[in-house]
Amino acid sequence: MSPLVRFEQVSKDYIAERERVHALSEISLEVTTGEFVAFMGRSGCGKSTLLNLAGAMDFPSSGTVWLDGKSTTGLSDAALTGVRRETVGFVFQSFQLLQNMTVAENVELPLLLAGARDARKKALETLAWVELAGYGNRLPHQLSGGQMQRAGIARALVHSPKLLLADEPIGNLDSNTGDVVLSLLRRSADERKTTILMATHSQESTQFCDRVIRLRDGRIVT
Repeated sequence: MSPLVRFEQVSKDYIAERERVHALSEISLEVTTGEFVAFMGRSGCGKSTLLNLAGAMDFPSSGTVWLDGKSTTGLSDAALTGVRRETVGFVFQSFQLLQNMTVAENVELPLLLAGARDARKKALETLAWVELAGYGNRLPHQLSGGQMQRAGIARALVHSPKLLLADEPIGNLDSNTGDVVLSLLRRSADERKTTILMATHSQESTQFCDRVIRLRDGRIVT
């Protein structure tokens, strides 16, 4: 099976306070469809940078990132917008639900932006899939932390992306609630064949993953 995500000798540098920072150095890896992969390491090791590059939210200083068979640096602005909207979903540590919109409105938003039909129907179906049936009319502040993160997962999955990027998705949750969220991610990989890349500090969370890639100072160490 061909990889959904492929990094070929990828390096990423930033300029911070007039100094060059090497965020990633010569990263090569492949991730296949439906694989759940965790990136682990200390803060600043390059985990979030990897996610941003994989999702075409940023671009390498050297090397090539391939997403669904296409080089991200070879895409036009319009094509990049399409890839981000159709191919990639995002789950954040801080949930990032819009507080003045209901849960259903938050979940259907990616579909509305894409001009999809039956957005509300699909949003409610996805909420039911993450075990939030009946919560669509609530506002985010009326949910627990775990429920907000499940709503965030529903929003990320509602357009059936091939790739889901999860940046510290259980960082604000207790261990039991975190396990519920990780179980949903595992189900998404198994049932929906979603490829998942997750940045995490939690060793316990890796039991839900197919593979763990450890980073140190922008390099893969295991």
